Amino acid sequence: MSAAGGGAMQEAAGEKRRWAALGVLCLGVLMIVLDTTIVNVALPSIRADLGFDETALVWVVNAYMLTFGGCLLLGGRLGDLYGQRRWFLIGLALFTAASLACGLARSQGLLVAARAVQGVGGAVVSAVALSLIMTLFTEARERARAMGIYGFVCAGGGSLGVLLGGVLTEAFGWPAVFLVNLPIGAAVCALCLALLPGHRPDGAPQRLDAAGALCVTAALMLAVYAVVGGNAAGWGSPSTVGLLGTAAALLAAFVAIEARVRAPLMPLRLFRLRTVATANGVAVLWAAAMFAWFFLSALYMQQVLGYGALQVGLAFLPANLIMAACSLGVSARIVLRFGIRWPLVAGLAVAAAGLLLFARAPVDGRLATDVLPGMLLLGLGAGIAFNPLLLAAMRDVDPREAGLASGMVNTAFMMGGALGLAVLASLAGARSDALRAAGTEAVAALNAGYHAAFAVGAAFAALAALAAAVLVRGAAAPAGAAVATPEAASGGCAP
Repeated sequence: MSAAGGGAMQEAAGEKRRWAALGVLCLGVLMIVLDTTIVNVALPSIRADLGFDETALVWVVNAYMLTFGGCLLLGGRLGDLYGQRRWFLIGLALFTAASLACGLARSQGLLVAARAVQGVGGAVVSAVALSLIMTLFTEARERARAMGIYGFVCAGGGSLGVLLGGVLTEAFGWPAVFLVNLPIGAAVCALCLALLPGHRPDGAPQRLDAAGALCVTAALMLAVYAVVGGNAAGWGSPSTVGLLGTAAALLAAFVAIEARVRAPLMPLRLFRLRTVATANGVAVLWAAAMFAWFFLSALYMQQVLGYGALQVGLAFLPANLIMAACSLGVSARIVLRFGIRWPLVAGLAVAAAGLLLFARAPVDGRLATDVLPGMLLLGLGAGIAFNPLLLAAMRDVDPREAGLASGMVNTAFMMGGALGLAVLASLAGARSDALRAAGTEAVAALNAGYHAAFAVGAAFAALAALAAAVLVRGAAAPAGAAVATPEAASGGCAP
């Protein structure tokens, strides 16, 4: 009796420890998620203080997204091979130190460089956190609940980020949006040492595909740099053509490496699966539209409508709350009822409609009639489409490679967002410059540039919806997919 009671007490203590560890992981990931949205609200203040022009300002966002996307798969692999807790802590420390450098930056180059280092640390934290959750929670029901809590933190973090970004920028200035990470990072590091398992994986270590990670990250950074500078240098100039050619050569080298290396970052065989390949293509198009919308709509509200940082944060809040609410159960129930294809198509189409509304927002626009309707449609569309897109990306993949497939679609999101933002911001700048040169008033020319970018973003989202309708197979969600169940989406508290 005593031995049984002692065993039960140990089991209960172990369970509490695992859920406490999940809380620590979610807090660390929340810090990373916050950084993807909190900075958008502070961009005009950063621009004014450090003297960025509109096209160069894109690099404050893109430097983070490119290194984040380029290092996601590598970060997960490092954790698998050399210890998940160790690399979670390394990622946290790197991210926190880079946040300090961002907050203290007084030059454009230092801020962009620190943002790139932030992206590396954030990629490692995000990739290893998912692996740790899978290690901590092996029973199917508990894992579903843990993944639901993790997903809600990721969705809700965007809502908190835009609001917190407005509050901090208004009260303390833009450096505060980076310096707020310091106490969070220090607390998470301390708690990790106490709560996370520290064992190393068994077996002989395998070689890392460092060459593949280097090639794909360098290729995308060069491509985005060429697009961002294309307006100023000229699209047919030797510098632009040379950069794009070098990027293409590096991408070709990446494909060659992945075809030959023993443990590739991105196994090319997965792209023979039609649904997987389509889901990654859809992720690129959708992210290209959504990241550009986030960036440009913040500038529209501040540069055209004259909103302050806190007003912009509050304006974004409804869209992010709807997105989080859908992720918390609505999307999962829709997928269970209608399968993967049509919820994905519907969500993308609704998002495209929201972008079209922004493409007609006037110079003297009002929040209730010209901003909020598009925000609500974008939040609803994104909230509905996200879950089926992830399921489509993992649907035909062997369960042993589900984590790899998830990393691939996350990488597609970040890379598509970076390239799309560069293209659409450059398009907006070119349109505005042409109209100003023709004598159009400055604010009207700026707004017309945003209109052009939003319209092309709507086309990207519509093309993604069409691809999903034609190419994604229409069967229901996989029975074993944790993220597809109401319990997973609601953290185990579904009615």
